[in-house]
Amino acid sequence: MNRDSQLTLPPAPNLIAAIRSGFDAITNHILLILFPIVLDLFLWCGPRIRLTKLINSISEQLFLLTTSQDPSLAEFLQPVQEQWAELAERFNMLVILRSYPVGITSLIVDKSPLSSPLGTLGSWELNSAGGVFLAFILISLIGIGFGTLYFIGVAQAAVIGDISWREAFAEWPRAFLQMVFLALLWTVILLVITIPGSFLVSIVLLSGSSYGNCALLFFAGVVFWLILPLVFSPHGIVLSQKSFFESVRISINLTRRTLPSTVLFVLAAFLISKGLDLLWGVPTEASWLLLVGILGHAFVTTGLLASSFVYYRDALRWIREMVKLRELKSV
Repeated sequence: MNRDSQLTLPPAPNLIAAIRSGFDAITNHILLILFPIVLDLFLWCGPRIRLTKLINSISEQLFLLTTSQDPSLAEFLQPVQEQWAELAERFNMLVILRSYPVGITSLIVDKSPLSSPLGTLGSWELNSAGGVFLAFILISLIGIGFGTLYFIGVAQAAVIGDISWREAFAEWPRAFLQMVFLALLWTVILLVITIPGSFLVSIVLLSGSSYGNCALLFFAGVVFWLILPLVFSPHGIVLSQKSFFESVRISINLTRRTLPSTVLFVLAAFLISKGLDLLWGVPTEASWLLLVGILGHAFVTTGLLASSFVYYRDALRWIREMVKLRELKSV
């Protein structure tokens, strides 16, 4: 018998199998959904850190500076200033606890509530740029810290099938440090992409061109395509105990070798999560029914995160088997 006929191609990573395995893992370790539940309850019913005065002050100064040079822009910029005023009223700096690329998922972050069933929320006001910067650093580190522990627990449940919190806490310091470096890298990459891109899109939109929406969609597509290879960069830190740089390299290689299935998996996870968020977010911020949405969101997003770890493991296994197969064929 021909040797090549005995070599069979290993099965490619399966989207449905990964999602099913991920949700089965979270069903068996349901306490993991307490991470997003606690975060959402805190952002919903807890205190707020506000920047109302600072944001309104900056908005007014920009408005006056622009209209002093061209008074005809006042009517055009008035709706923009009103939107900034609404943003200033609703913005809660504690939403940064939902950190990226590693962090605890949250439904309440998108709602920015002003009240809760418990009544008007207490708040602290930050008035200085220095205070805002220090608060940003501290809240970001707290978010990444808890997010790292959340990722470790979900990864153990999804890939190992059991959770050892002793091992999780022992692994946490190394993983946390690497996640901080990874977050800095993501921040630099996003700034390099979004600042010039946003400037060009803004020029097209302000010009009144009919291609404004097309430019916006094109820019969003470019950002997605450039960020996609990095989507599994936290997974290598957690599962393989790699450095952030090595994890990025593995993520890029994995995405390049499994591009069709990876794009399908990322889009499916995004559509499931965001689609159901429309349902979970229907109750108003003052209704206890929103608690149902928080519970549903916590289960679905944690299940999808677990699914991503299963997919990552299966994709790496498939790549290794394909490499071995090519080596055998070349002999």
